[in-house]
Amino acid sequence: MKTFLVTGSNRGIGLEYCRQLQARGDQVIAVCRQPSPELEALGVHLETGVDITAGESITNLVAGLDGRPIDGLIHNAGILESTSLGNLDLASIRRQFEVNALGPLRLTQALLGQLQAGSKVILMTSRMGSIDDNSSGGSYGYRMSKVALNMAGRSLAIDLRPRGIAVAILHPGLVRTRMVNFNSQGISPEQAVRGLLQRIDALTLETSGTFWHANGDVLPW
Repeated sequence: MKTFLVTGSNRGIGLEYCRQLQARGDQVIAVCRQPSPELEALGVHLETGVDITAGESITNLVAGLDGRPIDGLIHNAGILESTSLGNLDLASIRRQFEVNALGPLRLTQALLGQLQAGSKVILMTSRMGSIDDNSSGGSYGYRMSKVALNMAGRSLAIDLRPRGIAVAILHPGLVRTRMVNFNSQGISPEQAVRGLLQRIDALTLETSGTFWHANGDVLPW
């Protein structure tokens, strides 16, 4: 039995991670700002009121965990805000960097003492963070923040390798969640997380730092 910490756990992919991890017998630490009734009903360990962009909030989270070892650190919390060239909202771009890129890096650093050889750090990124794959433009804040997250993941993979800690950089696919207005062309969170957990379970130090699609494809940078 392993212990997984999941950020952004109150809905969508994060909630489904909690559901499937618990169902297979793992211990779950669900981290979020505000819990949902669905998350509370699971009966997992809750750490609420956590803002991953705030240093004091992260400090309080770490203190509350009291040194508990973590086998899987799943950085799922993220935001998507529309920023086009015609509406270049710099505050929104900065906000997306804070949540999508800097938050996971800060939290990983804060929890290093609770990761050990064999632990895994999972960064939930997006194909929209692929420079080679960008054929539609726009979405400046989201795209740029996910590129930054991908680079953080590559550096973490190098820096954590001597400690025996592997890093997964994962794109879930288009998933029917609130973030994309429940796009009917997307797959279900259940299907997405099944694929994501397969990638996480198969992750080794040899494959650490690879940019994967949940379906097993290696994605271009």
